[in-house]
Amino acid sequence: MRVDTVFHNARVRTGGAAGVTDALAVLDGRIVALGQDCADLSARQRIDLGGSTVTPGFHDAHNHLSWYGMSLDEVPLNDCRSTQEVYAAIAGRAAEQPAGTWVIGSGYDQTKLAGGHPTRTGLDRAAPDHHVWLKHTSGHMCVVNSLVLGKLDLSTVPEGGDLGRDQHGDPSGLLREQAQLLLRPLVYPTPLDVVERAIDRATRQYLAEGITSVQEAGVGGGWIGRTPLEIAAYQRARAAGKLHVRTTLMVISDALHELDRHPSDQVSLGLDLGLHSGFGDDHLRIGPVKIFADGSLVGRTAAMHEPFAGEPDNRGYFQLPEADLRELIDRLHAAGWQIATHAIGDRAIAEVLDAYAAALRRNPRPDHRHRIEHCAIAGPAEIARIAELGVIPVPQGRFLSELGDGMASALGDHRIDWCYRQRSFLDAGIPLPGSSDRPVVNGNPLLGMADMVHRHTSSGVPFGPESERLTPEQALRAYTWGSAYAAFREHRVGTLTPGKLADFAVLSADPVTEGFAAAEVRATALDGTLTHNPEGF
Repeated sequence: MRVDTVFHNARVRTGGAAGVTDALAVLDGRIVALGQDCADLSARQRIDLGGSTVTPGFHDAHNHLSWYGMSLDEVPLNDCRSTQEVYAAIAGRAAEQPAGTWVIGSGYDQTKLAGGHPTRTGLDRAAPDHHVWLKHTSGHMCVVNSLVLGKLDLSTVPEGGDLGRDQHGDPSGLLREQAQLLLRPLVYPTPLDVVERAIDRATRQYLAEGITSVQEAGVGGGWIGRTPLEIAAYQRARAAGKLHVRTTLMVISDALHELDRHPSDQVSLGLDLGLHSGFGDDHLRIGPVKIFADGSLVGRTAAMHEPFAGEPDNRGYFQLPEADLRELIDRLHAAGWQIATHAIGDRAIAEVLDAYAAALRRNPRPDHRHRIEHCAIAGPAEIARIAELGVIPVPQGRFLSELGDGMASALGDHRIDWCYRQRSFLDAGIPLPGSSDRPVVNGNPLLGMADMVHRHTSSGVPFGPESERLTPEQALRAYTWGSAYAAFREHRVGTLTPGKLADFAVLSADPVTEGFAAAEVRATALDGTLTHNPEGF
């Protein structure tokens, strides 16, 4: 056999039955041989990886690709530690822009700011002649100034959202959850060329971090989508060579509509022509439908059984009535969709599991792989039901370091042990993906895997019991095979196995034996081609 490339002089962690070996061979974008089997092959080229460690390409099971790409042009607020710093950053950007334009900031976290949430009055002082829109790091809320607030119809706040109020009962500029849709007439839809540029910038960064596959967690509508033509933006980016990683798109449920159909057909709700999960190819495909059940922990809008700490009347809320949620899940399941439901609070998770169970009773489907995105507060009963139903939880390890202190404050000490669990899922036989929810937190997979192992907050406090920590091998498997499984792609990617696509990361150190902090990405390969190769291997 004459192959295209043999990569050798490496420590290849295959993630499969071959274990650790020293070489791999690629033909037509697929792995065809490993280790000693590569030695006598005729090859068009042989690439010496200089003793680097090779792992399967990293796979982020829940991120917001276009949102992240667009945020690169916005005022970064992640490092602000007071509202005054926020106002100063906004004033600085406003001074560079003409009056009447938009000043958009992203990444603030009120749990880290002296002064709490920024307010419209503070923003008015910072940029009196500009439209100001600050996006919370979670994406579940935002703050606008008076110029923007005056253009919103505050009498039509959607169900599943609310307005912040100041001490006088007047709107503070804070819009939470579905209330963010009030902004839609002013900022939606985003032009396709803007989304396409965001895709290009984001996925170039992903390659530099060893990421070869992602699942985009919501396109096409709602407060999280950029445009109703969002899939077209991804198709355009792919055609122009600007979609640099394999991408599975979750379609937001708001983008679906009633379908004309024969009375006997169960496909009643979906995209035109009846498209649903699985349509596409190895590079761009439609994945699950994304549903929002509740909100966030740091925003104290997740649907909880018990009140948030210090707020005896606040148990959060659902973003749509529970009866509507159950009906929506039932119809989408019957139509053949994989369903990915955002549920963070224990009350929301229990409701979603009830809805999945009811849908499966009415229309049994083996290997459905329905998901719960985040799945933050899960007790023993919920974990048992997740395992029984074959549901996939999708938690984010990086949340613990960047958001852990704020989540702990919202929950109180007695609920932290059940928050963002990992090892308990594996012990129950449940596949565990790796994901970031970028740009909510830093999406670098090496950081995410390190947090899955160490589980400390940014203040250095352990988050939850030590028994929830993963081993380095488990964390690496989550960010490779686990995420591939959650996308129905484990037969194509996720391990370095003959027959699979040759997607891999080349690292400066072995994260399993030397730790994730010691490893840096030296190169990234897609289809056996080093598409990110700054060192010139």
